[in-house]
Amino acid sequence: MYKRKIYLEDKPRLEARDEILAASRLNPEKEYLFAADALGRVTAEPIFARVSMPHYHASAMDGIAVYAETTYNAHEQHPLHLKRGGQFCYVDTGNAIPSPFNAVIMIEHVQVIDEDTIEIIEPATPWQHIRPIGEDIVQEEMLFPQGHVLRPADLGVLLAAQQTVIPVVKKPVVTIIPTGNELVDAASELASGNIIEFNGTVFAGFVKEWGGEPKLRAIVKDEPDRIKEALLEAAETSDIIVINAGSSAGSKDYTVHIIAEIGEVFTHGVAARPGKPVILGKINEKMVVGVPGYPVSAYLALEWFVRPLVCKYLGIPVPERQKVTVKLGRRIVSSMGAEDFVRMNIGYVNGQFVANPLTRAAGVTMSYVRADGLLIVPPNMIGYEQGDTAEVELLRPLEEIEKAIVFSGSHDMTIDLLSSELKRVRNDLKIVSSHVGSMAGIMAIRKGEAHVAGIHLLDPSTKQYNISYVRKIVAGLDIVLYPFLKRKQGWILPKGNPLEIEAAADLVRTNANFVNRQKGAGTRILFDLLLEEAGLSEEDINGYDREMFSHLAVAAEVKGDTHGAGLGIYPAAMAMDLEFVPVADEEYDLLMTRSFYESESGRLLISMIQSARFKEQVEKIGGYQVVENAEPKLLAEEVTE
Repeated sequence: MYKRKIYLEDKPRLEARDEILAASRLNPEKEYLFAADALGRVTAEPIFARVSMPHYHASAMDGIAVYAETTYNAHEQHPLHLKRGGQFCYVDTGNAIPSPFNAVIMIEHVQVIDEDTIEIIEPATPWQHIRPIGEDIVQEEMLFPQGHVLRPADLGVLLAAQQTVIPVVKKPVVTIIPTGNELVDAASELASGNIIEFNGTVFAGFVKEWGGEPKLRAIVKDEPDRIKEALLEAAETSDIIVINAGSSAGSKDYTVHIIAEIGEVFTHGVAARPGKPVILGKINEKMVVGVPGYPVSAYLALEWFVRPLVCKYLGIPVPERQKVTVKLGRRIVSSMGAEDFVRMNIGYVNGQFVANPLTRAAGVTMSYVRADGLLIVPPNMIGYEQGDTAEVELLRPLEEIEKAIVFSGSHDMTIDLLSSELKRVRNDLKIVSSHVGSMAGIMAIRKGEAHVAGIHLLDPSTKQYNISYVRKIVAGLDIVLYPFLKRKQGWILPKGNPLEIEAAADLVRTNANFVNRQKGAGTRILFDLLLEEAGLSEEDINGYDREMFSHLAVAAEVKGDTHGAGLGIYPAAMAMDLEFVPVADEEYDLLMTRSFYESESGRLLISMIQSARFKEQVEKIGGYQVVENAEPKLLAEEVTE
């Protein structure tokens, strides 16, 4: 029986990468493909031209071919007549130039006298408008060196040089082995504890994108004999092996022991977050990379170690991502001694790139999907302060980031719908959203770190939404407060409301497991007001400090707990098939600078909000009403201290 390995190494990531690259004995194979089918493939050896292009003297124009020396006397005051056959012949672009002609005169410069006679008034120079033999390609010249990735235009050059079948590097076969008793395929009926196996498909996509040939095998249960069998089989049939899960130090994490038993382990654990529990080794001279089960950890580990192996096999350098310097909208805390890979949202606001961190949980796949870039915090730093500048590796094209509308503030499901509508009418425009709460949204506008903020802050003293907060926080700025939605807030409860919760006091009576929103969120402020009106304090509420950053996250937590309760919007409850008890109708407004409001993007945003199509889609969700014919409820000149 394998003993549990409790401790993982903290080997520097780059040291671990260099070690496995040095140990790899990859033997690239060569195969021959038709040139027309070789897009994206890597040349296995230098390729030389078999013929020249053009392989004859060719006319570069429509016109007449002449012997240049016979035209030297042509002048506008002394036109020269030439006879067809002996003194000129008609040619089209690409035609061969018959001997002894050595020049072409454009047809536009020729006056036709009759069927066999033409007139010219300018002399020709030798070889004018003629493409000489080998102007483009010379026979036997090297077209491409070994290790060249073939592009569309390259295929044209190959065919023009009569290289119709070419040697390319055979794609390295990368076997992907998903492991785990809890894994099921996506078509299965899900039971508690089941996890859909999707990492393997993602890995296969990455491998294919990098130039490898993925081989995704069926799920292997957490049984040492089955894992060993799968690894040995992969070592016989593939060039690189990726085994997913079982790489950490849990009671059923057998992978490191099995690799050590049938091969060699170089590394178990790197100094990086997420992605620490990585296994690097070899079996029968085939490199093995064991990656964690958490998706983001696995994707990063794959890029750190599998991509360099694939590139080494192909004989090409590992591509580097574009980088950009950003201003950080929030503080980022890290720990000394390990690299920290932080997924970031990036926007372009007021002439500068602004970045905010997404969740850093290793299991949140959507944080990787939504990320615009990666901030790598070096192991000798403890993080960055808000407002610092840092360099970020881009996961999306810079042009796409520059055109995005940066949305901050309170989470609302309609913002994603609005982004989809914008992209429908203008495919280069979308909304990049950061769910940080209403108060943080106002601060983002104040600091010039967002174009738009969604806010729904109730002033307990006036019972008005948003106006007093805006007047206080962004005094002196040229802003617009635009009415967007009326929406219902209420108790989000398990189906049937088993605890019979109707008011804040019922949370205490039943000792419900409450799920709160983060500080600064409008829903949090409303909840605190409800507690105050009921004569309760935060200490009375079980779970007051349990914070979520979106209404859907609150609903998801309640969904899994028959004693759960939360406060949020009606659509979130409906999305999770939960009970909803209305508490208040609230105003959800959009705060933006006047310059953005009056910009092309701002005008398009407002037109989308007021469109019949968008309103219809919002009303279908339920619990919402778009404010009709809205006019700004607060302008800059009304904002005073």
